[in-house]
Amino acid sequence: MRWVLIVAAGSLLSGCMVASAAKTVVTAPVKVASKTVDLMTTSQEEADRNRGREIRKAEEREKKARKKAEREARERDND
Repeated sequence: MRWVLIVAAGSLLSGCMVASAAKTVVTAPVKVASKTVDLMTTSQEEADRNRGREIRKAEEREKKARKKAEREARERDND
């Protein structure tokens, strides 16, 4: 009697493993497609962050150019 219960339990567990494997096989293409789309697109947060970075760099370049122009103007005035 115990032997029958052990065999029945073993077959039920193997059925769960088969179902788990089938689920993995079925969902794999969806996960791959989702990851691909995520890598190829830019979220709004990423776009905002990148735009902010571009603005800060442009401001830094303008500040450096303004300082250089002021310094050159002072040097011309001193000559």
